[in-house]
Amino acid sequence: MMGVDANMAERWQAWTVGAVSSQKARSLPLSIGLWLLMSQVALAEPLQPRLIMDTLEAETGDISLTSDLLATISERWAQIAQAELVEITDVQLEATADGFTLRFETSGALATPETSITGNAAIADIPNAVLNLSDDDEFSASDPADGIALINVSSLPDNRVRIAITGTETAPVVTISLGATGFDLSATPGDPTAQVSADNSIQIVVTGEQDRYFVPNTSTATRTDTPILEVPASIQVIPREILEAQQVVDLGDALRNVGGASVSSFEGRGFQINLRGFEGAPLFRDGFRLYSPNDNGDAAGQGFPEIAIIEQVEVLRGPASILFGQIEPGGAVNVVSKRPLEVPFYEAELEVGSFDFVQPRIDFSGPLTDDNSLLYRLNAVYQYEDGFRGYDANVERFFFSPALTWRISDRTNLNLQLEYLDDTRPYDTGLVAVGDGVADLPRDRVLGEPDDFIESEFLSVGYDLEHEISDQWTLRNAFRYLDDYDDLSTALSFPFIGGLDEATGTLNRVFGEQIISNETLSLQTNVVGEFATGPLEHTLLAGVDLARYRFESESFTDFSLLTPINVFDPVYGTVPRPDRPDAPTSSEEIDTDSLQVYLQDQIQLLDNLILVAGVNYETVSQETVTSRGGVTTEEELDEDEFTPRFGLVYQPLDNLSLYASYSRSFLPSAAVTVEGEPLEPETGEGFEVGIKAELFDGNLLATLAYFNLTKQNVATADPDDPRFSVATGEQDSQGIELDIVGEILPGWDIIASYSYIDAEIAEDNRFDVGNRLAGVAEHSASLWTTYEIAAGDLDGLGFGLGFNWVGDRQGDLANSFELDSYFLTNAAVFYERQDWRLAVNFQNIFNVDYIVGTPRTRTRGIEPGDPFTVIGSIRYQF
Repeated sequence: MMGVDANMAERWQAWTVGAVSSQKARSLPLSIGLWLLMSQVALAEPLQPRLIMDTLEAETGDISLTSDLLATISERWAQIAQAELVEITDVQLEATADGFTLRFETSGALATPETSITGNAAIADIPNAVLNLSDDDEFSASDPADGIALINVSSLPDNRVRIAITGTETAPVVTISLGATGFDLSATPGDPTAQVSADNSIQIVVTGEQDRYFVPNTSTATRTDTPILEVPASIQVIPREILEAQQVVDLGDALRNVGGASVSSFEGRGFQINLRGFEGAPLFRDGFRLYSPNDNGDAAGQGFPEIAIIEQVEVLRGPASILFGQIEPGGAVNVVSKRPLEVPFYEAELEVGSFDFVQPRIDFSGPLTDDNSLLYRLNAVYQYEDGFRGYDANVERFFFSPALTWRISDRTNLNLQLEYLDDTRPYDTGLVAVGDGVADLPRDRVLGEPDDFIESEFLSVGYDLEHEISDQWTLRNAFRYLDDYDDLSTALSFPFIGGLDEATGTLNRVFGEQIISNETLSLQTNVVGEFATGPLEHTLLAGVDLARYRFESESFTDFSLLTPINVFDPVYGTVPRPDRPDAPTSSEEIDTDSLQVYLQDQIQLLDNLILVAGVNYETVSQETVTSRGGVTTEEELDEDEFTPRFGLVYQPLDNLSLYASYSRSFLPSAAVTVEGEPLEPETGEGFEVGIKAELFDGNLLATLAYFNLTKQNVATADPDDPRFSVATGEQDSQGIELDIVGEILPGWDIIASYSYIDAEIAEDNRFDVGNRLAGVAEHSASLWTTYEIAAGDLDGLGFGLGFNWVGDRQGDLANSFELDSYFLTNAAVFYERQDWRLAVNFQNIFNVDYIVGTPRTRTRGIEPGDPFTVIGSIRYQF
C-alpha cells in the first residue's frame, strides 16, 4: 500500500467515525479508539488490517465488533490510499433562462462534494481535487444572473476545491451533476421567504458525464420554455453538440437525424423540407419565418442558413398553425441562434475536406462592461468548395453576425442581432428520369451549362425585448427585417418545350435568367403568465403577430432560342449564352399582409395531468400583379381562418408521459379557378398519440408517436379546363415515428430514428387515387453514436459511427418513376484535450450512388447525393 498524507488521514477519520456510529453498539471507547489510532499512525508506516484489529481490541476489548468492521475498514482504506488527485482543467459559464450553469472539465471522476450554507452563500467543497486552469489560479464572475451576486471557484489547503455561489438576498438553489470526466453546477436564485439549508438548497445528482445530446426543454412547440415530456406533440431537438460531432456543414445534413424528414437543395435556390410526407415545411429562426410563405414555384427554396450561428435545431411535427400561422400540415423547423455569453469566450476553427472544401470560422463572446450589463457575440465564417458536380462555378460563402445583449435592468433585457450572408453556388438542375427510374448517368454529369450559377445575398436585422412585469407575468416583443436577393443564370428544361426524348437522350433547354427578391417585416408581441385558479396551475400565452411579405420576380427567358443537349454524351457551349435583355419577359409581384391573434393555456389539472389548449385566428390579404407577354393581370385574395389545438399529457411516472393531440393548419393557395378567382385555402388536420420516456436516470429521451394527417382543398386540375384548378384534392399521411437521443452510459451518446410513413393521394382529378406522394420513403432510419474515453492515457479520444437508410420513393405524383433506396455509412475519430479539439469525419464511406429530396419534374430537381467525403477540423478555445 501507499504512504498516507494528512489529507487522507482527515478523510479516513471522518469515515471511521461515521462507520462506528452506524453500528448497533455505539460505544464511546470504540469511537475514541478509532480516532486515536488513525491520528497517531496516519503519517507513519502503512497500516495492515491485522494491526487495525489488534489496536481496536486493545482499546475497546470488543473483538466481535472489531471483527465485523475489519473487512469494511480494509476495503475503504485501500480505496482512499490508492486514490489519485483529480484536476479541474476548465470552467465555462453558460446563461440559462432562470440562472446559469457552470460546466467543469476534469481529468476523472470527482468525489461527492461536502455542501453547506453560510449566510447568502451556497458552498460545495470537493475533496481530492486541484485547480489546474490554463489562465488563472481561480475562477470568478460577478453578477452572473439576476439574484446571484458572485461565483468563486478557488483552491483550499489539503487538495480541496471550494465552489461558492453567493446570492443577493439569500442562498441560491444549486444542483450538482457529477460525471466521469466533468460535472455541471446549475444555480437559480433562492426564495428569500423560504427556510434555507444545505438539504433543501443544494442537490447532488450522480449521472455520469452530463449528457449534451439530450435537451430536456423546448420553446418551439408552445412558445414557452416547457419540458419535452409535457408537450403533447412529437418534437426533436438537435443541439450544437450533435452538429459538432457530425461536422455538419449545412442544415440538410442536420435534419438527416430526424425521422420522417427529407431535404433537397431545390436546384441551388435553398432548402426544401419534407416532414411526414408533405413538402414545403417552413423554416424559422428564433420563431420568425425566414422566407415568405408565397410560393409561385420559384420561391419555394428557403435559402441556406449558416450553421455556425445555430445553437440547436428544433423540429416540430404535425399541424402547427396555432403558433406559426400559414403552414403545411407536416410541421415546421425552428433554428435557435447562439446568444452572447457572460464570460469571455473565444473559439477559432478550421475545417478542410474533400473537393477543396475549406471553412475557417470564429466565435467570440463576453461582457463589454464590468457589471455584465452589456454582452456581445460575434460569429464570422468563410466557406469555399469545388463540389463533386462538374460545374465551373464553386460554392463560396461569407457570413457575418454580430449580436448584443443589454441588461437594461434586473427585469428587462434587450437582444440585438444582425446577420449578413453572401452566397454563390452552381444553379444545379440535377439529373433526369428515363423510363421508370433515374437515368444511368455519372453523378457529376451537368445537364445545364457548366457556368450556370446563382448569387444570393441575405440580410436580417432585429431585436428581442423581454420585460418581467412581475414574478408571474412576462412581456415579450420582437421584430425582424429580412431581405433576400437571388440572381441566377442557367440553361433549363421545361416540359412545354419538348422536355427529354428518352429514346435519343436529347434534352431541350432554353437559357433563363431570373432575379428574385423576398422582403419581410415581422413584429411579434406576447405575454406569458404563470398563475393558479384554485387547484389549477396555468401557463397562459396570449399574443399578436404582424407580418408583411413582398415577393418580386423578374424572368428573362427566350423560349425561341433552344439549346438541346444529349444527356448521355453532352457537348457544352454549342449556343452562346445571350446577354440579359433590358426588360424582363415576365414579372410577378406578390404583397401579403398577415395578422395573427393567438391564445394558449397550459393547465396543470392534476399533479400528473396537463391540458394544452389554444386557438389562432389569422387573416391574410394578398395582392398579385403578373406581367407576361405584354399582358398585366391583378388578383386579390382575402382569407381568414381559426385553427385550434388541443392536447392532453398524462404522466403516470415522473419520467414517463402519454399524450394525445388534435391540431389544424391553414395555407392560402396560389392557384386560380377558371373564373380567375383564388382557390379556397388548403387546410390540414392531424391526430397524434404517443409515449415519451426519460431513461438512464434522465439522460436519454425516447419518443414513440402515431400520427394521422389529412390535407384538404389541394389544387387539382379543373376537369372542364385543365389549365385551371379546383380545390377538390386531398392527400393523407399516417405512420409511426421513433426517436431516441441522449446518453446510454457515461461517454456513450446516441441519436437514432425510425419512421414509417404511408402518404398517398386520397382525391384528385389528374393523378390516380392511391398514388404515393413524391419523395416520401415508406421506411427510413438513422443512427449516430459516439463514445469518448474518459480516463487514462487515451482520455479525450473518441469515436463515432452511424448510418442513414432511406427506402425507395416515387419521383412524382404520377408515380411515373422511382428513386432507389440507399444506405449510407458514416464514421468519425476525434480527440479533445483542454482547449483543443481535433476531428476527422468520414461520410458515405462506401461511396453509394443515391438521390436525395423530392424532384420537381422528370427533368428537373433529381438531386444526386454526396459521394465519399472526408472532413477534418482543428478547433481552439482561448
